[in-house]
Amino acid sequence: MFGLLKERRLFGDAFWALFGQVASAIALLAGTRVLTELVTPDIYGQVALLNGFVALGVTLFSYPFICAGMRIVPECLNKGERAALYGVVTRLTAKATALAIGLLVLGGVTYSYFSHSDVWLFMLVGVLLVVTVRRELGIQLLIGERKQRGASLWQTSDSILRPVLAISLVVWGGQKAEWVLLGYIVASLVSNTAWSLMLGAKPDKNRPLIITRNFRTEVWAYALPLIPMELIFWVNGLGDRYVIGYLMTAAEVGLYAATYMIINEAFNRSAMVLLRTFQPVYFQYCSQNRIKEGFRILWIWIGCVVALGIVGVSLLLVTKDWVASMVLAKSYHSAVELMPAIAVGCALHALGTVVAQPLLANKRTRLLLLGRVCGAVTAAISIPLMVKNYGLIGAALANPIYFGVEMLVLAILAKPWRNTGVEDKAAIERVDEEASVTA
Repeated sequence: MFGLLKERRLFGDAFWALFGQVASAIALLAGTRVLTELVTPDIYGQVALLNGFVALGVTLFSYPFICAGMRIVPECLNKGERAALYGVVTRLTAKATALAIGLLVLGGVTYSYFSHSDVWLFMLVGVLLVVTVRRELGIQLLIGERKQRGASLWQTSDSILRPVLAISLVVWGGQKAEWVLLGYIVASLVSNTAWSLMLGAKPDKNRPLIITRNFRTEVWAYALPLIPMELIFWVNGLGDRYVIGYLMTAAEVGLYAATYMIINEAFNRSAMVLLRTFQPVYFQYCSQNRIKEGFRILWIWIGCVVALGIVGVSLLLVTKDWVASMVLAKSYHSAVELMPAIAVGCALHALGTVVAQPLLANKRTRLLLLGRVCGAVTAAISIPLMVKNYGLIGAALANPIYFGVEMLVLAILAKPWRNTGVEDKAAIERVDEEASVTA
């Protein structure tokens, strides 16, 4: 089973993925520790809510096209096809991001008019959305080509520069959310420009571009079901803080967001190392119809995620007070009891992501959408009820409920225990047609 791990390139991918995630996590944790010392939970909560709009813009309007490019790039036969695919993905992403910015500014102006708040905060959020989308586009397409070193260095530099510049501006200008956002913007502008120049592909003028596929149609077909799914993903991941903000205060949002970010980053970045190592290889094997090798890689991946969840949750139960004292300012320590429940939810979410990979590999994104809908409906019901009745601890306890339901449904739909080969493709198409009729 472990013979595939002897592949030298796979070890190289794993090293750079691990380097990028560990270095970025250290920078983020250190930045959070200093930033929580400098700003109150109320200011931190305000930044968290505004960053949630950035995350919504990226996941809903841009990430579906980026995911499509990442999935299709292993199927490109030459540099011409890769260049054509990148052009299609970039244009669709740019148009979708422009639409997101328009909606954000319109919503920000309307909210500012009725609440008499500062509209410039929403303008800064729009700019931050642009630079964040550019970063994600560059990094994810590099990962799709298995260029893990460039992707990791780009991610690490951005993760270091963001807290450094945000903290510098807060020290210089005072406790204001706009200084934090401006620091993030400048940091991503610098890192995006530098790595785009260093890693940008140079066109081969000696060879004509040979393009045999309509990538625009393929990207749309892959991305369209992902658009509502990414909205659901955002609701599951960030919707709870808006419920907290509505039912409680921005200070409680700050406490919850800081605690959630610490735990989520630990689990998410660990799971991301595994995803960046195994997903490109798994997709490549599926594209080449090497079913047996793909099945092995998938189950090695699942085993690693299960082990990660068990070890991570167990360690946190023992060390949660020490973790809080190390990475959060004293004024945030009251949220330490939220950590175990959040950790269980993050572990279940990571497991749900990996068991759903057969759906992505076989381009069955409609069934993936169905699984995400089940999780979102559970979240929409459980989060308000739990927050209303139990406060912040209720929001934390809701995490394993909706992520657990989502994981179970995705596992049932994807059936990762089945070694699906070419002979099963007709059956897969019939199932997809039935799902489309049902929807």
